[in-house]
Amino acid sequence: MSGRGGVVNDTWDGVVPPECQANPFVFRLNAALAWEEAREPLHRDIDVQKTCGVGPGMAFTSSVLKMDPGIGLIGLVPCAIGGTNISEWRRGGRLYNHLLTRAQAALHGGDRLIRGILWYQGESDTINYEDARLYKRRLEKIFNHVRSDLLSPLLPVIQVALASGTGPYVDIIRKAQLGINLPNVRCVDAYGLQLDPDGLHLSTQAQVRLGQMLADAFLQLTAPLPVQSSGANKRFHNFFLDFFLRWVR
Repeated sequence: MSGRGGVVNDTWDGVVPPECQANPFVFRLNAALAWEEAREPLHRDIDVQKTCGVGPGMAFTSSVLKMDPGIGLIGLVPCAIGGTNISEWRRGGRLYNHLLTRAQAALHGGDRLIRGILWYQGESDTINYEDARLYKRRLEKIFNHVRSDLLSPLLPVIQVALASGTGPYVDIIRKAQLGINLPNVRCVDAYGLQLDPDGLHLSTQAQVRLGQMLADAFLQLTAPLPVQSSGANKRFHNFFLDFFLRWVR
């Protein structure tokens, strides 16, 4: 989710597809917890230990706005940290607490609500068999804990089934992701999308396609909310882009 599209040898090529261009209706919560116009790379000040490029977030918002022009302003809350194991996102841990802090900051001071979570993670869990075996249980716990802590028990979650992995247990992780059976949780399958030359991360165009797939699933789960007539009172939808990732080695 933090985006490695166009990153080769730790350098981003700077290419931003039309589907990922900045839009006056799309904002992001930066590392200082301030809203600003969203633009690629979305995670540039969040996933700071890695080089960020194009991810699915901007293509997601572009598709949502195209399919539902009346949805109003969109706020993205990037939280992805590359190369992390799902156990690092457990409730009470540093990454989980950071996630909640950013979510709560996104809700502060206005007519705002979190409309959904986009989750793309798991490559690092393909290395160790025990991590792979426990993945489904851990993933379900995270979804349930986040919903509970955000006081939104049916908060839509759209997760991604892996396109690749760093270890031999990709199939076990994919089976777990495709087998999640929680209310208001959908899975889109990234398998077969084009990879960067590293053979691990999605290419720029694959990230665009993934964003479109996430938008389709999101809109199937959620009904558009009415937009207020006054621009100052437009509902500010925070799509909680967390966790995500194109995780790296």
